[in-house]
Amino acid sequence: MHIPSPEELRSRRETLGLRQTEVAKRAGISQSMVARIEAGSVDPRVSTLNKIILVLNNAEPKKIAAGQIMHTPVLSVSPQASITQAVDIFEKNDVSQLPVIERGVPVGCISESVIVKAIEQQRLHHSHPFVVKDFMEPGFPTVPPDMDVETVVNILQQNHAVLVVEGRQVRGVITKHDLITLII
Repeated sequence: MHIPSPEELRSRRETLGLRQTEVAKRAGISQSMVARIEAGSVDPRVSTLNKIILVLNNAEPKKIAAGQIMHTPVLSVSPQASITQAVDIFEKNDVSQLPVIERGVPVGCISESVIVKAIEQQRLHHSHPFVVKDFMEPGFPTVPPDMDVETVVNILQQNHAVLVVEGRQVRGVITKHDLITLII
Protein backbone atom coordinates (compact mmCIF):
# COMPACT_ATOMS: atom_id res chain seq x y z
CA MET A 1 0.00 0.00 0.00
CA HIS A 2 1.35 3.40 -1.01
CA ILE A 3 1.36 5.90 1.85
CA PRO A 4 1.18 9.40 0.37
CA SER A 5 3.73 11.95 1.46
CA PRO A 6 2.63 15.25 3.02
CA GLU A 7 3.46 16.96 -0.30
CA GLU A 8 1.33 14.47 -2.26
CA LEU A 9 -1.63 15.02 0.07
CA ARG A 10 -1.38 18.81 -0.22
CA SER A 11 -0.92 18.67 -4.00
CA ARG A 12 -3.92 16.40 -4.48
CA ARG A 13 -6.10 18.55 -2.20
CA GLU A 14 -5.13 21.68 -4.12
CA THR A 15 -5.68 19.97 -7.48
CA LEU A 16 -9.19 19.07 -6.36
CA GLY A 17 -9.79 22.67 -5.30
CA LEU A 18 -10.40 21.80 -1.66
CA ARG A 19 -9.43 23.93 1.34
CA GLN A 20 -7.89 22.39 4.46
CA THR A 21 -11.00 23.32 6.45
CA GLU A 22 -13.21 21.46 3.98
CA VAL A 23 -11.06 18.30 4.12
CA ALA A 24 -10.98 18.50 7.93
CA LYS A 25 -14.74 18.87 8.23
CA ARG A 26 -15.44 15.96 5.86
CA ALA A 27 -12.84 13.75 7.59
CA GLY A 28 -14.05 14.64 11.08
CA ILE A 29 -10.71 16.04 12.21
CA SER A 30 -9.41 19.53 12.95
CA GLN A 31 -8.09 21.91 10.30
CA SER A 32 -4.89 22.30 12.29
CA MET A 33 -4.34 18.53 12.10
CA VAL A 34 -4.66 18.65 8.30
CA ALA A 35 -2.21 21.56 8.21
CA ARG A 36 0.32 19.74 10.42
CA ILE A 37 0.01 16.54 8.37
CA GLU A 38 0.57 18.47 5.12
CA ALA A 39 3.52 20.32 6.69
CA GLY A 40 5.05 17.00 7.73
CA SER A 41 5.32 18.09 11.36
CA VAL A 42 3.21 15.18 12.65
CA ASP A 43 2.92 11.50 11.75
CA PRO A 44 -0.82 10.81 11.63
CA ARG A 45 -2.48 7.61 12.72
CA VAL A 46 -3.31 5.26 9.89
CA SER A 47 -7.02 5.77 10.61
CA THR A 48 -6.64 9.58 10.31
CA LEU A 49 -4.68 9.24 7.09
CA ASN A 50 -7.35 6.87 5.72
CA LYS A 51 -10.06 9.42 6.52
CA ILE A 52 -8.19 12.11 4.57
CA ILE A 53 -7.54 9.78 1.64
CA LEU A 54 -11.23 8.77 1.59
CA VAL A 55 -12.27 12.45 1.48
CA LEU A 56 -9.85 13.13 -1.39
CA ASN A 57 -10.99 10.02 -3.31
CA ASN A 58 -14.65 10.98 -2.92
CA ALA A 59 -13.89 14.52 -4.14
CA GLU A 60 -12.54 13.20 -7.45
CA PRO A 61 -14.82 14.26 -10.29
CA LYS A 62 -16.96 11.34 -11.38
CA LYS A 63 -16.25 10.17 -14.91
CA ILE A 64 -19.32 10.21 -17.12
CA ALA A 65 -19.46 7.55 -19.82
CA ALA A 66 -21.09 7.69 -23.26
CA GLY A 67 -23.60 5.04 -22.22
CA GLN A 68 -24.87 7.33 -19.46
CA ILE A 69 -25.69 10.27 -21.73
CA MET A 70 -26.73 8.53 -24.96
CA HIS A 71 -30.36 8.59 -25.89
CA THR A 72 -32.47 5.85 -27.33
CA PRO A 73 -34.15 4.78 -29.47
CA VAL A 74 -31.91 5.81 -32.32
CA LEU A 75 -33.86 7.28 -35.21
CA SER A 76 -32.48 5.77 -38.39
CA VAL A 77 -33.23 4.58 -41.89
CA SER A 78 -32.09 1.57 -43.85
CA PRO A 79 -30.08 1.91 -47.09
CA GLN A 80 -33.11 0.61 -49.01
CA ALA A 81 -35.54 3.18 -47.54
CA SER A 82 -36.94 5.74 -49.94
CA ILE A 83 -35.76 9.33 -49.79
CA THR A 84 -39.37 10.21 -49.00
CA GLN A 85 -39.23 8.04 -45.87
CA ALA A 86 -36.06 9.82 -44.73
CA VAL A 87 -37.63 13.25 -45.31
CA ASP A 88 -40.73 12.18 -43.34
CA ILE A 89 -38.54 11.21 -40.38
CA PHE A 90 -36.66 14.54 -40.63
CA GLU A 91 -39.93 16.48 -40.52
CA LYS A 92 -41.70 14.45 -37.82
CA ASN A 93 -38.73 14.52 -35.46
CA ASP A 94 -37.21 17.91 -36.26
CA VAL A 95 -33.81 16.44 -37.17
CA SER A 96 -31.58 17.20 -40.14
CA GLN A 97 -29.56 14.01 -40.43
CA LEU A 98 -30.00 10.33 -39.68
CA PRO A 99 -27.71 7.35 -39.35
CA VAL A 100 -28.21 4.68 -41.96
CA ILE A 101 -28.35 1.33 -40.19
CA GLU A 102 -28.56 -2.11 -41.72
CA ARG A 103 -29.37 -5.04 -39.39
CA GLY A 104 -28.25 -3.00 -36.37
CA VAL A 105 -24.90 -2.03 -37.90
CA PRO A 106 -24.17 1.60 -38.93
CA VAL A 107 -23.28 1.87 -42.62
CA GLY A 108 -23.55 5.63 -43.30
CA CYS A 109 -25.74 8.67 -42.83
CA ILE A 110 -28.19 10.77 -44.82
CA SER A 111 -28.80 14.49 -44.32
CA GLU A 112 -31.20 17.17 -45.47
CA SER A 113 -28.30 19.08 -46.99
CA VAL A 114 -27.38 16.17 -49.31
CA ILE A 115 -31.00 15.84 -50.42
CA VAL A 116 -31.29 19.61 -51.02
CA LYS A 117 -28.03 19.55 -53.01
CA ALA A 118 -29.37 16.67 -55.14
CA ILE A 119 -32.56 18.65 -55.82
CA GLU A 120 -30.52 21.74 -56.78
CA GLN A 121 -28.40 19.65 -59.15
CA GLN A 122 -31.61 18.13 -60.54
CA ARG A 123 -30.43 14.64 -59.70
CA LEU A 124 -33.57 14.00 -57.67
CA HIS A 125 -36.82 13.74 -59.65
CA HIS A 126 -40.28 12.68 -58.54
CA SER A 127 -40.47 10.24 -61.43
CA HIS A 128 -37.57 8.10 -60.18
CA PRO A 129 -37.87 6.34 -56.79
CA PHE A 130 -34.48 7.11 -55.23
CA VAL A 131 -33.41 5.29 -52.10
CA VAL A 132 -31.20 6.38 -49.22
CA LYS A 133 -28.14 4.44 -50.40
CA ASP A 134 -28.11 6.60 -53.59
CA PHE A 135 -27.25 9.68 -51.45
CA MET A 136 -25.67 8.12 -48.40
CA GLU A 137 -22.60 9.78 -46.88
CA PRO A 138 -19.94 8.29 -44.59
CA GLY A 139 -21.40 7.40 -41.21
CA PHE A 140 -21.10 9.04 -37.83
CA PRO A 141 -18.14 8.07 -35.63
CA THR A 142 -18.79 5.29 -33.15
CA VAL A 143 -17.73 4.88 -29.53
CA PRO A 144 -18.23 2.14 -26.94
CA PRO A 145 -20.66 2.75 -24.04
CA ASP A 146 -17.78 3.11 -21.57
CA MET A 147 -16.01 5.88 -23.54
CA ASP A 148 -15.46 8.95 -21.35
CA VAL A 149 -17.56 12.01 -22.15
CA GLU A 150 -14.46 14.21 -22.63
CA THR A 151 -13.47 12.12 -25.65
CA VAL A 152 -17.02 12.27 -26.99
CA VAL A 153 -16.95 16.09 -26.68
CA ASN A 154 -13.76 16.19 -28.76
CA ILE A 155 -15.29 13.94 -31.43
CA LEU A 156 -18.47 16.06 -31.56
CA GLN A 157 -16.43 19.17 -32.32
CA GLN A 158 -15.94 17.75 -35.82
CA ASN A 159 -19.17 15.72 -36.22
CA HIS A 160 -22.93 16.16 -35.86
CA ALA A 161 -23.44 13.01 -33.80
CA VAL A 162 -21.71 9.99 -32.29
CA LEU A 163 -23.23 6.53 -32.27
CA VAL A 164 -22.75 4.39 -29.19
CA VAL A 165 -22.00 0.87 -30.36
CA GLU A 166 -21.65 -2.29 -28.32
CA GLY A 167 -20.20 -5.18 -30.27
CA ARG A 168 -21.34 -4.12 -33.73
CA GLN A 169 -24.86 -3.10 -32.68
CA VAL A 170 -25.98 0.52 -32.28
CA ARG A 171 -27.23 1.08 -28.72
CA GLY A 172 -27.68 4.86 -28.65
CA VAL A 173 -26.74 8.23 -30.08
CA ILE A 174 -25.17 11.37 -28.65
CA THR A 175 -25.59 14.78 -30.27
CA LYS A 176 -24.28 18.24 -29.41
CA HIS A 177 -27.73 18.95 -27.98
CA ASP A 178 -27.28 16.08 -25.49
CA LEU A 179 -24.08 17.68 -24.22
CA ILE A 180 -25.79 21.04 -23.78
CA THR A 181 -28.53 19.30 -21.80
CA LEU A 182 -25.86 17.59 -19.68
CA ILE A 183 -24.23 20.94 -18.82
CA ILE A 184 -27.55 22.59 -17.98
